[in-house]
Amino acid sequence: MNPDINALRERLQAERSQLAETETIRRDAADAADPDQDGVGRTSRADALQDQAMARATQLRAEQRIQRIDAALARIENGTYGECVRCGEPIDPRRLDADPAVPLCLVCAEKTGATAG
Repeated sequence: MNPDINALRERLQAERSQLAETETIRRDAADAADPDQDGVGRTSRADALQDQAMARATQLRAEQRIQRIDAALARIENGTYGECVRCGEPIDPRRLDADPAVPLCLVCAEKTGATAG
């Protein structure tokens, strides 16, 4: 069972576009919020700071996911997609179907503690 590279490429590109669009919207909303506004109580400022910290964590995860997607798209272009980047063995097509950006076979992922990808 070989993976449908074109379908997986389309999924990766669609996810990347969605992440980039969501990140732009999130960034615009964050720019509009100012936790240091005059007249805002201590609790409200603390809530705003907590919200900013959570937004930064979300942004970091989105940026990391985009990097993984870009790496997968590069592997498609250079003909190494579907091969484990660590050992070179084929990645199970079911694993690629679950996450087209996955860079490791299950054996290597388990060795590194990254079974989700």
